[in-house]
Amino acid sequence: MIEQLLEYDTDLFLFLNNLGSPTWDTLWLIITNQWIFGPVLGVLLLFLFYKKFGLKAVLLLMVTAALMITFTDQITNVFKRGFARPRPCGEEDIVNQIRFIAVRCGKYGFFSGHSSNTMAVAIFGGLLLKEYYKKLIYILILVSFIVAYSRIYIGVHYPLDILCGLTFGALSGYMFYRLSLLLLKRFITS
Repeated sequence: MIEQLLEYDTDLFLFLNNLGSPTWDTLWLIITNQWIFGPVLGVLLLFLFYKKFGLKAVLLLMVTAALMITFTDQITNVFKRGFARPRPCGEEDIVNQIRFIAVRCGKYGFFSGHSSNTMAVAIFGGLLLKEYYKKLIYILILVSFIVAYSRIYIGVHYPLDILCGLTFGALSGYMFYRLSLLLLKRFITS
């Protein structure tokens, strides 16, 4: 059963990865670059947090968000080392069939850190701001899906890596959202 699932995963990866074209490669490399996309999203959320909650709350939310990113990132690494599933760009059986446009391949891919981190931020920020910006969470989730797809496009993650990363990120984002509500209630609004 697991072998069949992994085979379907590989087939879907090859299909999605080969939809790309050189015309769009630069755009997808920008989307997947955590040093471009992450700070833009972070600054936007910090501005919205400041606008709605004030400076003291923003400082508390920044610490909570930093802990959340650290948590999702480190748990992702634990899973990658624990499962030791090679990335598609490192699989000799399919490496000649993929469009690999990433800067580097990396060793293990299960599950995607980009997917878990962006989804955690989407859920965390979207839920905190839902009272003020009702559609923001949907925009943030869409951005997270686009970043997640970029990992398939550039050739470094299978769809199951992405799906599990998104799921873990959503759970983490919700958990840290709940934690932030407790902290805000205890230290800011009391």
